[in-house]
Amino acid sequence: MSRLFNFLSLRRDFLWLKILFAIFTGLVGAALLHLIIVFSLPQFSQRDAYTRIIAEGESHRFYRLGEQPDRAGLSKEDPMMEMSVCSFDISETPVRLTAPNIGVPFWSLGVFDASSDEIFSINDRTSADHVLDVVVGTPAQLAALRKSLPRGFSQTVLVEAQQTEGYAVLRSFVTHKSVVPVISKFLEQATCAPFQWRTRVQF
Repeated sequence: MSRLFNFLSLRRDFLWLKILFAIFTGLVGAALLHLIIVFSLPQFSQRDAYTRIIAEGESHRFYRLGEQPDRAGLSKEDPMMEMSVCSFDISETPVRLTAPNIGVPFWSLGVFDASSDEIFSINDRTSADHVLDVVVGTPAQLAALRKSLPRGFSQTVLVEAQQTEGYAVLRSFVTHKSVVPVISKFLEQATCAPFQWRTRVQF
């Protein structure tokens, strides 16, 4: 009887050891997984769209994207769509995005904040005379602009941005190979520059 009791006691102790070992292994595994996720977050955060566009080079200028990923890891999304990107900082002055109407079949512009949330979009169908002319600024900057905007800017679209950093994506659709030179000229003439006009009100 005592042997049977000792056997059952040992078996119970062994079962508890197995349970404790399983719990310990699970806790260690969860801790390791947590550490892996925490240490990998900076690596993934450096791969967002805004960070990659900044890596293209200096801000306030458009960079043409090709079919193959460039040194910043960016490429155009569609072989039928030509694309340029531009990062900007409006902490001191608004940014003006322009491009002439030279007969491209279609163009569209998307403005995004640093979190890659789209805050504005426009295309040749919704713009005045198919011309791209957009000024992005903070609410305070645009309030000052609206008070005394010159006549030459009557068709300029004013876009409020809550964040001071962001980027713009300009696209043009290639309907036929023959329009590629026109599209190239359109993208080359596109500007993404600080809005130099000033009034007596300082931003």
